[in-house]
Amino acid sequence: MNDVLSSRLRRLLARDEPAMLVRVAEAKGSTPRGTDAAMLVTETQSFGTIGGGQLEFHAIDVARDLMAAGTARHRLAMPLGAHLGQCCGGHVTLEFSAGAQVIADELEREEALRAEAFPPALIFGAGHTGRALALALAPLPFVVTLIDDRAEMLAGLPQNIATLRLDDPAQIIAAASPGAAFVILTHSHALDYRLTQAALLRRDASYVGMIGSATKRARFERWFLASGGAREELAALVCPIGGKAVRDKRPEVIAALTAAELLVCCPADAAARVAKREAAPV
Repeated sequence: MNDVLSSRLRRLLARDEPAMLVRVAEAKGSTPRGTDAAMLVTETQSFGTIGGGQLEFHAIDVARDLMAAGTARHRLAMPLGAHLGQCCGGHVTLEFSAGAQVIADELEREEALRAEAFPPALIFGAGHTGRALALALAPLPFVVTLIDDRAEMLAGLPQNIATLRLDDPAQIIAAASPGAAFVILTHSHALDYRLTQAALLRRDASYVGMIGSATKRARFERWFLASGGAREELAALVCPIGGKAVRDKRPEVIAALTAAELLVCCPADAAARVAKREAAPV
């Protein structure tokens, strides 16, 4: 994920720059964002988003008025259609909190909770498509690791993309956390087969994708079954990755379509984990 708000707030606090954290405390009906949305407002800038449009413009104005008045906390309930003329027409309650160390700590805990709940995405193969996929996932709520046996292929990526050079990348599949997403697109069909087999045999992955064609899938299925795999395990395999609706095979296009598949497959699992963690006793 990109720069998180808690880190941004800590930098502002270190410079003694006033800031106001704006959260969506309640969201009823049709609203631009839910209660996971937040943004930071300073005297001249804003970071993050609570949904854009008139709601966000108004929230920024209110936050700056509160900072000027020295107000530490404030709640504001707004019917979007009647108050702001937004077509979504739901009802939002915003919570404003003046930037402070305790707010940064609280925000960091919430961010960590969500990051841990969302499944890690392990990409095997740092070729054109693997790098494009890592870049496509970088701003999304995944903890991304790009794995290859060629060190030079792992350079020049954003800081929030972890990289691993492994002679045998299969070892990390066994060590991955439950619910991990595996995307396999190495420079070797034989290695693709071995990694995909290991991911399927775990039976707990949120996504197992292998780059290739319908022909490659058919060959893999025959190899997998001949190697002792069960046919029901093959139901979890996504191959080709990125679907069949778009025929464009440019790496960036395949990466965008695969990122969309991951977003479809993984959020339900993530939401369940967040709910479970939030319900757990402290």
